[in-house]
Amino acid sequence: MAATAGKTFEYAVRDKSGKIIKGRVEASNQAAVANRLREMGLAAVSINEVSTSGLQREITIPGMGEKVTLKDLAVMSRQMATMISAGLSLLRTLSILAEQTESKPLAKVLGAVRADVETGGSLSSALQKHRDVFPPLMINIIKAGEVGGFLEQALVSVAENYEAEVKLRGKIKSAMAYPTVVFCIAIIAVAVMLIFIVPVFKNMFEGLGGELPLPTQMLVWLSNLMRWLGPVLIVAAIVFMSWWKKHKNDDSVRQRVDPWRLRLPVFGALSKKIAIARFSRNFGTMIASGVPLLQALDIVGEVSGNWVIEAAIKDVQESVRRGESLTGPLGKHEVFPSMVTQMMAVGEDSGALETMLEKISEFYDQEVEATTEQLTSLIEPIMILGIGLVVGGMIVALYLPIFNVFDLIG
Repeated sequence: MAATAGKTFEYAVRDKSGKIIKGRVEASNQAAVANRLREMGLAAVSINEVSTSGLQREITIPGMGEKVTLKDLAVMSRQMATMISAGLSLLRTLSILAEQTESKPLAKVLGAVRADVETGGSLSSALQKHRDVFPPLMINIIKAGEVGGFLEQALVSVAENYEAEVKLRGKIKSAMAYPTVVFCIAIIAVAVMLIFIVPVFKNMFEGLGGELPLPTQMLVWLSNLMRWLGPVLIVAAIVFMSWWKKHKNDDSVRQRVDPWRLRLPVFGALSKKIAIARFSRNFGTMIASGVPLLQALDIVGEVSGNWVIEAAIKDVQESVRRGESLTGPLGKHEVFPSMVTQMMAVGEDSGALETMLEKISEFYDQEVEATTEQLTSLIEPIMILGIGLVVGGMIVALYLPIFNVFDLIG
């Protein structure tokens, strides 16, 4: 059903488990929204019109905001599972999702997926045609759900997995936002002082005559250096960012960069915990959803986000193909602590591997949160002290010659 051009409404409904689910849809009035929700088997808790005029109108910048995010996929999976559990057909569910999703690129892709399903294709095969939007993990879990007849539970697993990943990323970003902003402001402040303020003092000192103190001479030398080095650094940074965006996923680059990330002081431990949390959560979700073990290992290695983890998973795959232990090869890789390998070994022996993986992911999610909080509390005073020393030192170096001004005038 085509979307009705008109106003945008934000609604809240309660599913069968009593959980509140929110979404947006375009319709002519509130009654039309209520009727549409009723057709879906959902009872509206609230329906409110969303203003799109003036400053509240969405602003679209070319090249920005046109990517389907992990949060979009989590919301889509959760809503799809809710509608299927309410008895809606898959075609009807895809039509409604294409209409109400806030992500325009996702809405376009869902329209194409619906067309494929309508011609007789499966949902997983339709999603697989858009691998740039839907990750392999999502496609294979949904495929396992289709084959096993538990598509709704598979979608819930995808939603829970991505919701946990989004939550983890959000914690890291929020923890690092303040230090990053302060660091950028400090760099800008130092650059402005060297390029614009120091030359003014330099001209004043030259007019007075006399020899400048050593700290002031060093500051003037840095100022002269920044006049040509600054533009070079800016151009080099732009070139590097463009190159990095294009080649950061190349195997040759990852083989050099990813091990180095894990060896960084403080940040290396955080990267390691993030990688293990992502590995255990993705692997546990796929095993619990019925994805074949070798296929699950292949996908988990691909989406691990770290080449070191991926190399370790390849060793595990070879061990499983030979009929040997799943966890044995992991002990040979330093990236996996003994606690992880022991818990996985217990889960493998007892037949509760997915449960152990879930426990591991929960533990490391908490570890990541605690580490980011400690890191933030440690970085903030160090950065404030460092910025104070740099800026304060520059100011002292600028005013040292002023102490000799009266002698020079006399």
